[in-house]
Amino acid sequence: MTDATDSPSAEALAAVMRFPLVEALLGRRARRFAVGAELPDGVLAHKSRQPPQPLSEAERMLVLLAVAGNTNWQHLILRNALYAPKLSNYAGAAGGRTFPSAAGFHTSEIFFTDDSGTYLLPTRDAPALAERDPDGTMDPSALLDAHRGRIRKLSDSRLQLPARTPHFEGHNTWCANVPGSLLVIPVADLAQHHLANLCYLVQNGQCIRDDIHDRPIPGLERFSHRVDLDEPWPLSFMDQYTLMEATVEIGTACYAGMLMLQAVGLGGWMFDGFNPFSVLGASGDPDAPGLGFRYESDPRWPTPNPTGLPGVFEGFCPPHYPDMRSALAALEQRKFGPGGPFHPDTPGPYRDTPAVRAAAAPFDDEFRQCVLTMADYTLDTFGRFPATVPSMHAIMYLQAHHLDLEFYDRHYAPGSYLATHAAHQRLWHGR
Repeated sequence: MTDATDSPSAEALAAVMRFPLVEALLGRRARRFAVGAELPDGVLAHKSRQPPQPLSEAERMLVLLAVAGNTNWQHLILRNALYAPKLSNYAGAAGGRTFPSAAGFHTSEIFFTDDSGTYLLPTRDAPALAERDPDGTMDPSALLDAHRGRIRKLSDSRLQLPARTPHFEGHNTWCANVPGSLLVIPVADLAQHHLANLCYLVQNGQCIRDDIHDRPIPGLERFSHRVDLDEPWPLSFMDQYTLMEATVEIGTACYAGMLMLQAVGLGGWMFDGFNPFSVLGASGDPDAPGLGFRYESDPRWPTPNPTGLPGVFEGFCPPHYPDMRSALAALEQRKFGPGGPFHPDTPGPYRDTPAVRAAAAPFDDEFRQCVLTMADYTLDTFGRFPATVPSMHAIMYLQAHHLDLEFYDRHYAPGSYLATHAAHQRLWHGR
């Protein structure tokens, strides 16, 4: 991170706040050439004449706010016909964020790295970090201050990932995770998301069947009055459903940050050109510790299974929980415990928030047993949870950096960058 005195002007912050959404959408481009970069060969060969320039603290916070910012209280899902008039109890968090999450599960957290170290910005279970004015607006300065205070430093060094295959895709070795850049890494807890999806199935009168071994889940017949045993979801499809939903969550987080790059006038792009196992630390290569997640290997699995970063971001599955019953209890506590979306003492956006939050349908013993029948079977049969996709998932990343305009002026026709990029150094750094 750059010197704290490298602060933006009031004009710069005002320009960000009034930047048009349509211009951000239409002006979005992958702009990979940072100051300090070198493209060593080919028709676009170029070597920057400037040294790497880290983002200022304000620039960094604006990007992080866009990627994973808390946006006050989420509004929840209002009705499920199977247990109306009770309120739907899908959500995992009371707070909303800048990106959507399936049924309000919110199972991801955001890691990031730059020249000053590697960090976590935990906003998944944050309360409303700033209040809305009566017209619905929020004070951006208050938001930035609140998020700044939540950052947790994990390491004094940039994410260690050798710029070579198999850790990088070949087209990213020259430009990704380079000095001066900010790299944002959303990670989804697929174990928790999948457990929430099993709850979702039972909440909607459905269940799964093991299509891989071509057999029903033993014990589910006890719940035939509660779930439809004749039309079950295939287990492998349910795994893919969880993976797809979580990928949308972390992908839209990066996209929100990508739009902010246009408003601030920063270069960068969102991409999936890293080996996700290398990023999490599950590659087995000591030169690529990545984020240092714990992982397990098994002859039954085609890839290692990262399960979490101990004490920091742990998946809702063994070995971070002794069994799936404990993981389900943690999910229930997240929903119904203090600070959760269905605890009457959690503040919220309603005229009578305690009454609304207390109206959610609770879990009952039979519900828990039905969910655990499927969860325990998955873990016992496949040795991990979920069965066929990783317990922790990273696939989409966002990089932000200062743009080398000379490269674009030399190789591109006018219009390859926006007015915000052209004015950035003057507005933000007085250059």
